[in-house]
Amino acid sequence: MSIYKLTIMALLVAIAVAGSIFVSIPTGIARAYPVQHAINVIGAILLGPVPTIIVALLTAIIRILTGTGSLLAIPGSVIGAACAAFAYKYSGKKWLAGVGEVFGTGILASLFAVPYAQLFMGTSVAALFFMPAFFTSSLIGACLGIIIASSLRKTAPSILITK
Repeated sequence: MSIYKLTIMALLVAIAVAGSIFVSIPTGIARAYPVQHAINVIGAILLGPVPTIIVALLTAIIRILTGTGSLLAIPGSVIGAACAAFAYKYSGKKWLAGVGEVFGTGILASLFAVPYAQLFMGTSVAALFFMPAFFTSSLIGACLGIIIASSLRKTAPSILITK
């Protein structure tokens, strides 16, 4: 990986961590942190799958260590980042990166979170318990990410790393 790509990755991690401090939306059972999901979509479009997954994982770990995220930040961000990045890689369509983020986080990660929460957090909940919060957060973030990535492609094409 180039220094340039690592710098963009570090910048996206910093924005996601800072965004989780300042932007949260109550969604009933939990709080939505849409900046993480926006960063996942932006990373998917600008960087590709592996760097985007690394950004999501580092962001989740930092959020857990700083108290701005729970252990659910790991599946909630990494699965969505992977789905967004692969959806964009194989389609080349920004909106599909957003759909990948919403599907990955809002559906897959929310279902994975149930046994994950049982194992790592000692919490036993029903299968669809996390879905409303994960879905809402990822939908808001995905829309925001598509808008920002589209704007970046028009105003700052020099930062683009992938197609």
